[in-house]
Amino acid sequence: MPLRLDIKKKLTASSERVKSVDIHPSEPWALAALYSGNVMIWDYEASHAGGAPSCVKSFELSELPVRCAKFLARKQWFLAASDDMHLRVYNYNTMEKMGDFEAHSDYIRSVEIHPTLPYFLSSSDDMSIKLWDYDKNFECLQYYEGHAHYVMQVKFNPKDTNTFASACLDRSIKVWGLNSPTPHYTLEGHERGVNTVDYYPSGDKPYILSGADDQTVKIWDYQTKSVVHTLEGHGHNVCAVLFHPKLPLIASASEDGTVRLWQSTTYRLETTLNYGMERAWALAATKTANTLAIGYDEGCVVIAMGSDDPVASMDNSGKIVWSRNNEIQTANVRGVAGDDDTDGDRLSLIPRDLGNCEIYPQMLNHNCNGRFIAVCGDGEFIIYTAQALRNKAFGQALDFVWSGSGTGDYAIRESISRVKIYKNFKEHKTIAPAVSSAEGLFGGNLLGVKGGDSAVLFYDWDTGDFVRKIDVCPKEVYWSEAGNMVLLACEDSAFVLSHNASITASALALGKVSPEEGVDGSFELLYEINDTVSSGKWVGDCFLYCNSTGKLNYSVGGQIQNLVHLETNTGGNTMHTIIGYLAKEDRVYLVDKALNVITYRVMLAVLQYQTAVMRGDFDTANELLASIPESEYTAVARFLEGQGFKEEAMAVTTDPDHKFDLALELDQIETAHELLQETPEEDKDTTDTMAKWKRLSDVALKISDFDLCEAASIASSDFSGLLLLYSATGNLDGMEKLAVMANEGGKTNVAFISNLLTGKVEECIELLLANKRVPEAAFFARTYLPSRVNEIVSMWKEDLSKVSESASKSLADPASNPELFPDSDIALQVEQMFIAQRDATVGSCIPASDYPTAKDDLDLDLIALIKSKMGSGAPPPAVSSQDSKEDLPEPASENADGDEQATTGAEVQPVAKVEPEMEAASAEIAENAEKQPAVADEGGDDFGDDW
Repeated sequence: MPLRLDIKKKLTASSERVKSVDIHPSEPWALAALYSGNVMIWDYEASHAGGAPSCVKSFELSELPVRCAKFLARKQWFLAASDDMHLRVYNYNTMEKMGDFEAHSDYIRSVEIHPTLPYFLSSSDDMSIKLWDYDKNFECLQYYEGHAHYVMQVKFNPKDTNTFASACLDRSIKVWGLNSPTPHYTLEGHERGVNTVDYYPSGDKPYILSGADDQTVKIWDYQTKSVVHTLEGHGHNVCAVLFHPKLPLIASASEDGTVRLWQSTTYRLETTLNYGMERAWALAATKTANTLAIGYDEGCVVIAMGSDDPVASMDNSGKIVWSRNNEIQTANVRGVAGDDDTDGDRLSLIPRDLGNCEIYPQMLNHNCNGRFIAVCGDGEFIIYTAQALRNKAFGQALDFVWSGSGTGDYAIRESISRVKIYKNFKEHKTIAPAVSSAEGLFGGNLLGVKGGDSAVLFYDWDTGDFVRKIDVCPKEVYWSEAGNMVLLACEDSAFVLSHNASITASALALGKVSPEEGVDGSFELLYEINDTVSSGKWVGDCFLYCNSTGKLNYSVGGQIQNLVHLETNTGGNTMHTIIGYLAKEDRVYLVDKALNVITYRVMLAVLQYQTAVMRGDFDTANELLASIPESEYTAVARFLEGQGFKEEAMAVTTDPDHKFDLALELDQIETAHELLQETPEEDKDTTDTMAKWKRLSDVALKISDFDLCEAASIASSDFSGLLLLYSATGNLDGMEKLAVMANEGGKTNVAFISNLLTGKVEECIELLLANKRVPEAAFFARTYLPSRVNEIVSMWKEDLSKVSESASKSLADPASNPELFPDSDIALQVEQMFIAQRDATVGSCIPASDYPTAKDDLDLDLIALIKSKMGSGAPPPAVSSQDSKEDLPEPASENADGDEQATTGAEVQPVAKVEPEMEAASAEIAENAEKQPAVADEGGDDFGDDW
């Protein structure tokens, strides 16, 4: 049977003639050496995602052709040889040139990197081969002579890296040792020059592969030095050959423009590729992927052959079986992972060889109890015993699946219209599915048949009767161990259904099965998972799965919980597959594409607890909680919070941060306050703690707990919040303390407003001056403290003169320009009156009940009032808010604003207390006015107009 390998083109990059290609072992990069003298690095995954080919880097090496280039991944370099006989070494990340030297006296045809040592080989048209050490400044360690023509290619033996083979146009292949300048032996058999050579990648076959200008490919046994087989079919020179390191394939490229793929065990031609890009010159593959790079006259192509998912299976006891090519190996993971420190680390497993499989494994699965494994591939299946790989059964089939219960029960798909069921390894039933085309099978408690009409049909294993048709098109079907739940993983989502086994069994026993509908009530949709499930495993009623973006999640009752973010490739796709779960160790095991096994701790008790909560069975959940380690309590609490059980979550959680968040959400502010008071001394000044105090103050303010709000705001240095609180509650002492705290804390705006509201205008000016706000201080002084205007304007002039002398001279002050400051003498006396009033009423404030009458004092224009009384020649009477508005001069609006600020800042006093001071001040002003000539106030301006 032929290999069923779907071939997908991942990159097509048009360019000049490509003489050499290479694939990076870990990055999705293809290296192309061009006849134009350039070297290109292409990203074949980005190209596959759509759009034009993605060029990662481009290097201009020479004006002459570059005939070979190789990645040196462990140094992040690539080596390239051009027709100027120079070898050049570049760092492909930094693009720095690491080396450039003349290596041969003629064209360099090939470069080969040693797999472990810091060596590489170069071969040339000068008929020589050289060994270089890149750790010793590219010193030449050995010179090999013996060929009589151009040496076209060299290859290290992966089984014995101290030997290598060379292909030459003298029609021979020579095998050499690193420490000997002469060849060990020569293989002769080609009729024309040999262009290319390769070794079999694994150690079970001592084979060398060669391609020549005689249009043939030969497989040699280098132990017997004889030809094992000759592959014919190319119509021109064979330029490149290789054994694929991961697939059982031989690839050969020819100047006839084709690439032929041959089965490496039967030597049967599998397929011929022709992409219409003229002659094919080079091939490359890597053991970590199922890709193949091809270099043509008109560019390069990268293809993917089949799936690169790991072929591995794990039974319930922790034994893993996997395949590497045709080799079957086993290892046991039980007890290997000791503690949480191993989470995500690669497990150190010691594999044991079970033997070779007669077919190339494309699928490998244990049966329900782990006693047997089935290997499928090439349209065939073989059932082996799991311990010793003894053949139990075999046959031809397009698909193979195990039953979820019977040890020797399985089913095969013989064709698109026939499925056979086997009981105890013997044929039992034949089913003709009621679909246009049966495209696949799914094992488990019921036999699933994937229909070509986007549906899956379930059949009973014992009777072969139709049970139910589900109108979705799943990629995979996952059954729970109890058989009561099944997940259908589709392309972009998954559906979880419950299966009522008793209804199904009863209907089958009574023959109440509809040929069209099956058993009514056998399945019921529980929920949908809006995620792409790439692999998964049921643990009880909880489903563990990897999604396509590399997240390890689990679903309980439709609620998705993320466990960990796994490593992804450069395309952001997952690289891991779940292979099993060990309940005794509370661990889930995953394997990547390179068959590296990793594990993560997933507590079974936690999963069972969460499942009980989702069922609403809190009695069982409380019993299970006792078996859960305290280290997992916070995870359990977060799950409870997600389900809306916040009080239960608060009782369970051990994380102080989480408990604080829950306390605030539940309005348990006293609990939140106690938690914050228990904060360690070293964490009290952290940003996180300050933010918690701020959140607590907000919640306390919301429920009008002003004492706690004040304490939390002070603890968090929330001066803005304190300003709001103190001003709203009329807390004079608090406002005065806030002015000091805000100033010390560097919150100048809050300190300024606090001082202004408490009438401490002197402190306001000092704050402005301390913060280099001299112009603002000058305008503030003119309005609120005119006695300091001259002093501050002088400071302003001095500061401004450093920038502009003319601007400095244009500034005016009352001392130098009294004509520009009318009523300044009266303003000074009003200032004295204001200060005397403030000092006399320190520590007291107006009760809120006096606001309806006291608010009118805000509209008083003291300067205008005093001037009007002075004009009448009598001392101005005391002013009370109860006086009629008609008896007072109409104040200027802007001045009223200024007086409002001054009066408000001084905590306006009750009128009865103000009258004696007002009478005394007014009398003094009138007496002074009689001794001085009156000043005209036409065109005058009052102090509130300018700021």
